[in-house]
Amino acid sequence: MNKKRVLIIYTGGTIGMLPTPNGYAPQSGYFRAALGRIDELHSDRMPEWDLIELSPLLDSSNITVREWNEIAGLVAARYDAYDGFVILHGTDTMAYTASALSFMLENLNKPVVLTGAQIPLCELRSDGRDNIVTSLLIAAEGAAREVCLYFGGTLLRGNRATKYSADGLIAFVSPNYPALAEAGITIRYRESALLPERSGPLRLQPFDNVPIGVIKVFPGIQFELFESIMTEKLRGIVIETFGAGNIPGDGTALLPIIRRAAEHGTVLTVCSQCPQGTVSLGAYETSSALKRAGAVNGLDLTTEAAVAKLYYLFSRGGNKEEVAAMMEKNLRGELTEAQI
Repeated sequence: MNKKRVLIIYTGGTIGMLPTPNGYAPQSGYFRAALGRIDELHSDRMPEWDLIELSPLLDSSNITVREWNEIAGLVAARYDAYDGFVILHGTDTMAYTASALSFMLENLNKPVVLTGAQIPLCELRSDGRDNIVTSLLIAAEGAAREVCLYFGGTLLRGNRATKYSADGLIAFVSPNYPALAEAGITIRYRESALLPERSGPLRLQPFDNVPIGVIKVFPGIQFELFESIMTEKLRGIVIETFGAGNIPGDGTALLPIIRRAAEHGTVLTVCSQCPQGTVSLGAYETSSALKRAGAVNGLDLTTEAAVAKLYYLFSRGGNKEEVAAMMEKNLRGELTEAQI
């Protein structure tokens, strides 16, 4: 029987960093040798794997739309040659990249697993070894045919994940959707949580560098300070509100911003600062102004998924009305649609 083949795409991040006088940093060429020292990766029970190392290697805080397009392009170009893909990535923006790839890779029908580490491989207690080994097995098995994020024994849907801890080994959670699998003695998949098998060829939708902003509401926020950014250049904005979509006061301070956004064709999406739960515009008086003004209900989207989805929909060429309508529709398992 032919062994499964998996492509590893190494983008940088903590997993392959080395100590320098200025702190941990990735170093070109080191990571391939580091993988060679992990005995489990050369076991007969492991899939065959190849490694592509991006240049330059990046701390994930420096990942941009350019790198998203490069990573997605590598998957698309080699899609027929491999059974699955593992993307090694820094943890800080891993959930953003996972969300972006879930939209960019249309009709994806193979596993794309993002993983990394909180402790570099060069350190004695690195969590990277298990994350790499298990991610390769998941990518080869082919049960989760979607963009996933594996970390600390748990497989999450990529566009449902968010970073939870800066220094704990359980670095990611999926507040509004169950885990796709748990890796204990065996890897146990939750079949009901997986996306159904897709039909048709893979299609790559690159992202344009669309101007998008995020505003986090806080007590005493002076909305008028943000009015100047509402120009015709700003295509989408995500507002992180309190609770189920609430904002301070009766909303009158925000109305000039919303009007300006409407005039310039900007799509305003409302998400919640609460990791768990859903936005319900109009449920409270303090969210009614947003609803009346035509803001998009982000439901249980993470901010990461909302940003990536705006990039995707505008890159497809949608106008404001089309993008606003699709933001409330479930495209890749990223949200739970409102019950009418």
